[in-house]
Parts: sequence; C-alpha cells; structure tokens
Amino acid sequence: MSNYNRPSQSTLRAEKDRNADYNTSLFRRMSWEGTVPLEIRVDPKELPANSDRGLECYFIQAPRISYLPLLVPEIKRFLMDVVFDETAAKSLKDEDWWFESEEGTLLKWHWSIGLLYDNHTISTSLRSPNPPSTSMSVPMRLILHLAAPPNDKLFLSSTIEACKQAFMNQLKEADFVRWGNTRRMVGLRKVDQDGLWEGIKDHNFDDFWRVASKLTPIASGTPSSRPTSPPPGSALSRPGTSDPTTQSDRDSAYSMRNVPIRMYLPDGPVLQELAPPILEDGMPNTLRDFISKHLQLLFPDRPPPPPPSRLNPNPQAPPPLEHAYILIQGVVCPPEAELGWLGACLVGADGWLNICVGITR
Repeated sequence: MSNYNRPSQSTLRAEKDRNADYNTSLFRRMSWEGTVPLEIRVDPKELPANSDRGLECYFIQAPRISYLPLLVPEIKRFLMDVVFDETAAKSLKDEDWWFESEEGTLLKWHWSIGLLYDNHTISTSLRSPNPPSTSMSVPMRLILHLAAPPNDKLFLSSTIEACKQAFMNQLKEADFVRWGNTRRMVGLRKVDQDGLWEGIKDHNFDDFWRVASKLTPIASGTPSSRPTSPPPGSALSRPGTSDPTTQSDRDSAYSMRNVPIRMYLPDGPVLQELAPPILEDGMPNTLRDFISKHLQLLFPDRPPPPPPSRLNPNPQAPPPLEHAYILIQGVVCPPEAELGWLGACLVGADGWLNICVGITR
C-alpha cells in the first residue's frame, strides 16, 4: 500500500504540539478571565466626620489574578467622590488601609484575589459543608479599615510596589521548585520581568503570557518525556550542565522536577510538599495520589472490591469515601486530574498551583 499521503511522524508530532498549545492557552485564558464578586464596606467606626453613611459600601467583580493593592485606587476614587467629606478625608493615608473578611480574617496583600476568595470558601465549609455552586457565586464581604494596620501580621506594606516585589519573589520560588533552578526567571530581560507585573495591572492576557510562557510548561508530552536519570540529592537539586532532552521535552508538563503546589486547609496552615508529575512506577501523578498521600484522613485509599460470587463474578471496588473536596481556580476539581496538566493549565499568575481543600461532612 502506498504511503504517499501518509503524514510523517514529525508532522504528526507537530500537529499534536499545536493542539496542546491551543488547549493549554484555552484553559489559561479561562482562568485569567475568571472574576469573583466582592462587597467592600468601610468600618463604620472609622468613617471620617460628615461622611455619607448610606453609601459606604462598594461592589466590584474583581479579576481572580489581581491583588487587593491594585483595587485600592479604584475604591479610593469611589469613596472620595461619593462617601467621604473632602476636608475630613485629607487626613487619611493609603498606607494605613487594610482589609479583613466579615468573619474577622485578616486578608494578606500578597495573596491573589482568587486565592483569597477560594480560601474564604473552604473556611465557610466548616459551617456549611457543601461543595460550592458552579452556577452562582456569593459575594465575599470585606471590611475596609482606614487606620491602625496590623503590620506584624500583614508581612508587607499595602503599596503596589511591595506587592510587585512579593509577586516576583513568588515567581522565582515557583521557577526553582518547577525546574530545579531559577535560570529561566533570572534570564529574562528587565523589561520582560516588569512586563509580567504590567500584564497583571492592565489585565492583559497576551502581554502577560507572552513572557510567562517562557517559565511555565505546556500540557504536552508523555510520562516518558521526563528525564530518566534522577537529579543528585533532593528533588530540588540543581541539574548539571548537560541535558540530553530536546527543547520540546524540556517545555512539556512531564519534564518538570516538581509542580509548584501549595495546599490550603480551612482555617489551618498552608502546606507545601514536593509533587513530581510522574510517580516512581512511571505513571502520571494524579490529584488523588498526591492528596491522599498527605491528607489521608480526608481522602482515604479506595477500599478493595468484595469477593466474587455467583451473582457478581467480577465485583468492582466501591468508590472511596471522601470527606472533602478540592477547589482549584474556583472549580471543584476531579481527583483523577494529572498534576502535570494542572501545573501547566491552572497555575496562578505567580506560578503556583493553589489547592484549597473544603470539608463535606
């Protein structure tokens, strides 16, 4: 049989890579365009004299990838134009402003708004243990304070420049966890590094990912594309200068040393564990594999199937009894999702895959 019209292996691989690029970009854009509803109310005890107390509440549909310091100028314009008395407001200082949730949780400046919202969602799961609705989002109610910020708990000032520096540091840390070094990040030109933050400020997907794609892998490749020789020492050891893999392999989701992951528990600590995209047996590392290893009480192993019988000669194992759900980018994520794919498509703008764990009692 003639193979005149049969595409070559290189052609098939190029087509597969183009499809992977498209799918990766599609999910990244969906995450980028995600928003959350916020209801921001000034603490009534801190309103300046002669303020209009009937209008001190501001509603906004905020981008998930943005940060609270980037919202402050817009909120200030509204308050100055509509709520505050002009003379009394002159004594206010932006650096004294800070936010907390309606429940009294201090909101960190260096957490993205989407992460703040998801963390709030799983915290409320302790009181209302049901997975969040995908059809309707409830506004997160914030209290804006105008004085006495608890700087010892906020870790950094409320300025946009301080938030930018924290964002860049997060990118560098994620780069090291992902590749075992920070060469990709520090190798960027100054204008490109600044362009990452400008993309966040301007909410410009194309400008941001034009640079960020040099740091983050695409959802292509196979488990075999990961280098077979393990790095010396820990999984974060710096690699040697020789690398037999191709450029396409090095950019695939399965070529990462580890997926930069942080797990958030309701009203609990933030956990950071090593998460290779491939298990020792060569199989893709899934969300269930990773979560059940570190949170086994919430995500126990699948029980064994019952013994066969005449009525049921091939019994199936019952589904595992899970006591929690996983929220990533505001979406309840299936436990079968592969970490490599998640690390390429659903990471935050700072390079981290934020896994929020809610309770379903």
